[in-house]
Amino acid sequence: MKIKERRLPGTMSAEISDREIRHRKLARRAAAEGFVLLKNKDGLLPIERGSRLALYGAGAGRTVKGGTGSGDVNERDSISIYQGLRQAGYEITSEDWILAYDRLYEEERLRWRDDILCRMDRPGAKFFDEYSTTPFQVPCGPGIDTEAAKQDGADIAVFVLSRVAGENADRRDTPGDYKLTSEERALLNQISESYRSIVLAVNIGGLVDLGFTEELPNVDAILQFVQAGQEGGSAFADVLSGDVTPSGKLADTWAASYEDYPNAQTFSHKNGNTETEKYEEGIFVGYRYFDTFDVPALYGFGYGLSYTSFETQVRAVRKVRTDADKPGIEVDVSVKNTGDRYAGKEVVQVYVSCPQKKLVKEFRRLSAFAKTGLLAPGESQELSLSFAMDQLAFYHEEGAVWMLEEGTYGIWAGNSLGSAVLAGAIHLDGDAVTVRCGHICPLKEELTEIMPDLANVSKKESEWLAKAESLTIPPAEVHAGEIEAEEIVYTEMPETLPGPAGEIVQKLSADQLIQLATGDPGKGQESALGSAGITVPGSAAETSSAAAGDPWNVAAMVLADGPAGLRLNQTYQVADGEIVKESFMKSLEKGFFMSETESVGTTYYQYCTAIPVGTLLAQTWNIELIEEVGEMIGSEMEEFGVTLWLAPGMNIHRNPLCGRNFEYYSEDPLLSGKMAAAMTLGVQKHPGVGTTIKHFACNNQEDNRMGSDSVVSERALREIYLKGFEIAVKESQPMSIMTSYNMINGVHAANSFDICKKAARDEWGFAGAIMTDWTTTTDSTGGICTAPGCIRAGNDMIMPGTHQDHEEIRRALEDGSLTLRELRWCVYNTVRLCLQSNQYEGAVSYRKQFDTI
Repeated sequence: MKIKERRLPGTMSAEISDREIRHRKLARRAAAEGFVLLKNKDGLLPIERGSRLALYGAGAGRTVKGGTGSGDVNERDSISIYQGLRQAGYEITSEDWILAYDRLYEEERLRWRDDILCRMDRPGAKFFDEYSTTPFQVPCGPGIDTEAAKQDGADIAVFVLSRVAGENADRRDTPGDYKLTSEERALLNQISESYRSIVLAVNIGGLVDLGFTEELPNVDAILQFVQAGQEGGSAFADVLSGDVTPSGKLADTWAASYEDYPNAQTFSHKNGNTETEKYEEGIFVGYRYFDTFDVPALYGFGYGLSYTSFETQVRAVRKVRTDADKPGIEVDVSVKNTGDRYAGKEVVQVYVSCPQKKLVKEFRRLSAFAKTGLLAPGESQELSLSFAMDQLAFYHEEGAVWMLEEGTYGIWAGNSLGSAVLAGAIHLDGDAVTVRCGHICPLKEELTEIMPDLANVSKKESEWLAKAESLTIPPAEVHAGEIEAEEIVYTEMPETLPGPAGEIVQKLSADQLIQLATGDPGKGQESALGSAGITVPGSAAETSSAAAGDPWNVAAMVLADGPAGLRLNQTYQVADGEIVKESFMKSLEKGFFMSETESVGTTYYQYCTAIPVGTLLAQTWNIELIEEVGEMIGSEMEEFGVTLWLAPGMNIHRNPLCGRNFEYYSEDPLLSGKMAAAMTLGVQKHPGVGTTIKHFACNNQEDNRMGSDSVVSERALREIYLKGFEIAVKESQPMSIMTSYNMINGVHAANSFDICKKAARDEWGFAGAIMTDWTTTTDSTGGICTAPGCIRAGNDMIMPGTHQDHEEIRRALEDGSLTLRELRWCVYNTVRLCLQSNQYEGAVSYRKQFDTI
């Protein structure tokens, strides 16, 4: 195989390319499909183009496209809601307010920047920590003259509520974050007094307290906008005008009050302890808690309105064989657009109630979903939703098995959890073990998990069982003997490594092995978070070129951050044929923290597409669309010479205050896993490029993220926090996995043999490479998480790589605490990936060849 000749990435032309135009259209379509219409009193929306609208709020002219940190994208430009509405033909009556806000925003933002730069003078200060732990707080803006507003000719006001959050800091349930400030409330009161109706757009990466909407009688429409990428404003106009009928559904439960979440008072900083995070809610996360414990929500999981109406009818529930020749259940559904004006799409969701016998379970769990095509008024579509029976298994800790209990399983179908009705039943005629495995990540301290009242659970079960007996659709019978248990075989790291990669690794020197076990620190770059690459400026890192020459021919791979698109520098300079090295600061906020310097040499441009954040993509519930978005990202990776995209992020939304929830999909592992698999399948359609699913695992808080210990039962770990990763691996085989900073039951995830080797490789069949998150072994872990420890655990690449990592590995080899066999195994996984990458001529789809090289 011939290594491709490296070329300078990007283009010397600043003109917008055809690729940018095409990709912006797809980003716009994905954004519009993910918006969730939460309220639409008396059909206020849509609003005809050309109408007069008042527009207020922090996100009106300064719409937040996504979160901060490594999940940011340095795109060419973004369309605000103000711009989108104007371009769509709306007449905005509040332009003076928007211009005044713009001046205030600029002043506050410069003050924020200067404060961060001033703090850099302190001993030991690190720029990224100073930047990330004090995210910019958007100002409220000035009040309005209510008498003048009443005379501006607009009956409807749009208010855009915005917040900024990002990695390395959790949110707060305080005014200015989860709650409104007094200034925001005063402004909303003025707007409420001045206009007949208010449309609220929630431009926030996570959830907020919407209690105030119940107190303002004319908040007649609410749209969950989230953070919609660079075409968010255009997509908003598409939905507001009715060009697109909203079809998004919530990927989380929106509580009436923050205090209603089961871990509200113990999450992260809330109890004053960010060292130990006890997952006392167990499996009862999100709707599993609200639905089982009968806690009413403001807006339930899977909820979302439309401009039209749909009728959903279950035609049949029957036993089938899955593609893997396992017993499964198929639910046939007919969906009809019963409206008379708007075309639209509908999401069908299937939930299952499991028998409550050996262990108490959640009342219902999401088991399948599907989205219709665009249905015209009166048009129908038939859908078949299927799932394997073993998807309904629970983890029995005592026996270290996944099992199904004898009894009746209720099948619920609807367009949300709250609307789902009992539509059929499955009867299993005996207990069945589906997987026999070993224990992982044992608890090292006491953990008391919450449990619902047994009498109440039994009552709920008996109520639906009584209905199941009278269903016109008979139960689908499944015999326990049809379900064969899979026996997990835990393998040793092999002495002999197979294939071309094995032949290469066996011949490498110890020094080459050490270098290939980490990213490449040898080019003089800063080993900064998410920007240690040189070959592609702004990329996150590169693998080592220690074996790039004859006879090994192992190319170095380029890694770029995500998951809202590729995070590269917008521009870079080339002088005398070499890329000019620049500060890490240039990779953040489009170089906002950099002082202007005179350009040296020729300017190259790298404009990438900023897609909607993960939560908004999940709200589309559209597998095909997400795969299309992934394919788009894969094409940009090819264009810029990137091999691995450090995305998708897929940690569970355990609590709405997690600062990084915007990057992740949902509170539900099935929805998260399906979205990540679809994104991966799309990206990996392109030869030699792939995804990196992250952060593996239990990275559910950002405060003290490198020192926090997630104390979690094995059942909750497997059923909730690992399940999405398992789905993504089994359905899409991503090229890589990134471990997380935190500990799991006292062991850093990057040093955890149990999750890296036993779970990912042996139980799920993961065939790619596993890498650490950036600076895991060198920052803030007190020497507990080490480079040799990563290798012993089966964590193949220490990123972004430092000379300190090399020295630690060398010493471990010398004192015998690390063996050459262990080192070779990890390097083998990396080399194997390199040989399949787009760094070679004639690379083919990873999916086609991962199991043969």
